[in-house]
Amino acid sequence: MQQASLFDNSSRYEPLAAKLRPAALSEYIGQSHLLGQGQMLRQLIEKDQVPSMIFWGPPGVGKTTLARIIAATTKSAFIDFSAVSSGIKEIRAVMNQAQENHQMGQKTILFIDEIHRFNKAQQDAFLPYVEKGSIILIGATTENPSFEINSALLSRCKVFVLNPLSVSELSELLKRAIMYLSNEHKIEIRYDEKYLSAISEFANGDARIALNTIEMITSNLPVKNGAIEIDEAIIEQALSRKFLLYDKDGEEHYNIISALHKSMRNSDVHAAIYWLARMLEGGEDPLYVARRIVRFASEDIGMADSNALTIAINAYQACHFIGMPECTVHLTHAVTYCALSPKSNALYTAYGQAAGDALNTMAEPVPLVIRNAPTKLMKELNYGEGYRYAHDFEDKITDMVCLPDSLKERTYYHPTNQGREEKVRQWMAHLEELRKKNFQK
Repeated sequence: MQQASLFDNSSRYEPLAAKLRPAALSEYIGQSHLLGQGQMLRQLIEKDQVPSMIFWGPPGVGKTTLARIIAATTKSAFIDFSAVSSGIKEIRAVMNQAQENHQMGQKTILFIDEIHRFNKAQQDAFLPYVEKGSIILIGATTENPSFEINSALLSRCKVFVLNPLSVSELSELLKRAIMYLSNEHKIEIRYDEKYLSAISEFANGDARIALNTIEMITSNLPVKNGAIEIDEAIIEQALSRKFLLYDKDGEEHYNIISALHKSMRNSDVHAAIYWLARMLEGGEDPLYVARRIVRFASEDIGMADSNALTIAINAYQACHFIGMPECTVHLTHAVTYCALSPKSNALYTAYGQAAGDALNTMAEPVPLVIRNAPTKLMKELNYGEGYRYAHDFEDKITDMVCLPDSLKERTYYHPTNQGREEKVRQWMAHLEELRKKNFQK
């Protein structure tokens, strides 16, 4: 005999995401940069002064939900319109309905999901109604509006960027979901918060994925003694991966990023790739890893191979563009390049020494010879007097002292003999010889 599960007696199916769709701003999770107290969009909603706008963000961050809340809060008629299944004929019919509402003194919010799927002619059909105020257009798109929305329509809309939900925000949403399911089915649901964090990391900022996952998990657990328990085994099955020891906010997080950094510094490419995989498979934000690689490219490689910075920046942009799991190969590319590059910390050391001097000499004036003199008074005060334009000289170099007097003998950047930095070292020595030859008395 099979054990009962949470949904054995469920009737008509309705997705959990639909059941939990918030109806008010107070219930909405995420987008605090737009909807926090005092933020612009929140004030526009509360004052019922909502303009036509575009919500730009990835799937599952609450674009449709926010549009519905705005309509309810501002007492507007709400028309939900899909760009996938609608053409010019449907647009005109909806516009006529909105025009009638406008004549009756009621605002109409026209919400268009995936507005980027409309062609130019379809987008242009909205323009006169937006201009007349017959509709408040709210378009939702996962694509960059600058490229996908006609400039004429875009100029009449305020663009708001919606961010992926954070792990903590998704965990809060999952707690609400568990409470709802527990009350709906009158059953206790036991769980450890670390499993909610694992689901949240797996969802990668998408509330719909998180809710679908918790619904799938709870519907497949047997009821024992009037309760179900979310455990490690069901999490591993649902996420299709081993539940790794990786706490993004705890010590292990810093241990592993340290291991990645130090493996690259030690030119151990195999270890570097391993620690990269540990981070990504454990649910780390790929953009965080990419930022650390960008830092490494200048801190530990620098002028020894300036292309490392280019590779790292490109990897960051690739991660931002396509996300997980596809971007794993781009991060592997960057980690491998950095691990195998010649190493130099000369830039890191140079800035550290310069920063120390800067903090101790904040009152030192800029030498008069290199000051800007845009006014007559400044010229009378000898600003820029004696300045020598390097391009006027054969070797493109002068004997001007550009450091403050108290630091004029100081040197900061000392290139190593690693990689291209050896050529940089030779070039700096050549410049110094030119100064001595051309200007030494």
